[in-house]
Amino acid sequence: MPAATGPKKSVLVELFTSEGCSSCPPADRTLAFLKKEQPVAGADVITLAYHVDYWNYIGWTDRFSSPQFSRRQESYTGKFALDSIYTPQIIVDGNAQFTGSDGGRAAGEIGKAAETRKGTAALSLTNGELKAAFADLPPTEGATVHLAIAEDDLSSDVERGENRGSKLQHVSVVRELRDIGKIGAGRSGAEASAKVEFKPEWKKANLHLVVFAQDEKTKNILAVAAIGP
Repeated sequence: MPAATGPKKSVLVELFTSEGCSSCPPADRTLAFLKKEQPVAGADVITLAYHVDYWNYIGWTDRFSSPQFSRRQESYTGKFALDSIYTPQIIVDGNAQFTGSDGGRAAGEIGKAAETRKGTAALSLTNGELKAAFADLPPTEGATVHLAIAEDDLSSDVERGENRGSKLQHVSVVRELRDIGKIGAGRSGAEASAKVEFKPEWKKANLHLVVFAQDEKTKNILAVAAIGP
């Protein structure tokens, strides 16, 4: 299944969230709005929601959470000179961060990102083999190619913790995140591939695969694309 490249610039929006955080549901709704409504002209908004694990201690264990996602969030602290990580946090193209429920700020930063130079990524998925081809990448001293498998239309009835009694709705929940390649210094193009397997508890019709190249030093997203299974 090929992924067509349109005239819009693909922009990656990452939300760090938790079902145990009372401030997070509005940010979850913001992410859903960005994904479904695509409100920024010139931008194809690609969304990912990482459920962190550091709120699990207060009474509710987020079933989507992982220490891997908390570590990913921590990797941004140096970039943004933050004293600590927090939720909800949105990061746009690895280059701007702010409170995840701030939809106006999100639209503004997505608009800026859509005007920034970025490479292209073409994806195909055949018989469980994912292939990615990058072209016209901005200058880099080295980048990592990441694959995220994300699922839409998930919900939880929260029985304890700060969101006790709430039914929380989620989109773009990251089910799996892994590195599938490297891009060497000075390379403007590259290819990467990976075997993809879907777990039985994931609803295949609601899944999408997101592949992005991220500069290892600056954390900027050099190219990003998404495809359905």
